[in-house]
Amino acid sequence: MKHTCKRVFTLSALALAVSVAPQVSAATWSDTYIGYRYSTQYTEPFKTDDIQKHVLQLTHASGYAYGQNFFNLDVLQSDENDPANGTDNDGALEAYLTYRHQLHLGKVFDTDLSFGPVKEVALSAGFDLNTKNTAVAPRKKLLLVGPTLKFAVPKGFLDFSIFYAHERNHNAFNDPQDITFNDYTVYNLAWGLPFNAGPVPMKFQGFANYNTPKGQGTDYEILSRPSLMVDVGQLAFDKSNTLWAGVGYEYWNNKFGINGVPGVDTHAPTFQLEWHF
Repeated sequence: MKHTCKRVFTLSALALAVSVAPQVSAATWSDTYIGYRYSTQYTEPFKTDDIQKHVLQLTHASGYAYGQNFFNLDVLQSDENDPANGTDNDGALEAYLTYRHQLHLGKVFDTDLSFGPVKEVALSAGFDLNTKNTAVAPRKKLLLVGPTLKFAVPKGFLDFSIFYAHERNHNAFNDPQDITFNDYTVYNLAWGLPFNAGPVPMKFQGFANYNTPKGQGTDYEILSRPSLMVDVGQLAFDKSNTLWAGVGYEYWNNKFGINGVPGVDTHAPTFQLEWHF
């Protein structure tokens, strides 16, 4: 296990180090937005009641000559059914940070790596960090590295990645409180597909993860967040890709790899907004 952990840290560090390349090569495109999600049907493990959450989101994606970057920060405010530590009426506050970098190997080696429906092969790496002020006091630290297949689509993107994942976390009720899980595999599908429904500009976007068990009594885990958005800015103000509104759905099965207790399966329709600038 010690050597396996060292390998995943080394591979991740090498791949992430390439993300400094955009500082040398100018960005070819970028998109940044502030988003908002809301639902009354979120869940948390060991809690029997649905939870209302307001989610404020900051997202940035950009590309350069040899690859692309993705950054997302979610700040989640729960209602009293998911209380902060030491309170009964104040909902918990959580911050969840995600970063991914893709190094497009065909561009790096100046060769055509396309085959079938795949237009490019990338080496991807990144990390997730979170903190939440509940009694459990989670502090997730996740490193990922692996290949990505980039599919040819008429507009937008469709990527499939297989990540080798190494995760540490904290649980105040566990002994020891700091936990290092077994390394596991994440199968990830991510997409952003713009289209027109008659005169209405729209996009279908989202991601889906399948995580294999990671020891410590965990089971497999599935998380998917698709959404269907309308370009309201284009329709109302003739300004494309500024203001989007739509609906989404969060499906989370065996949340955090936990199985057999209340609150580990989420089926939450969401309302969503995005302001791009």
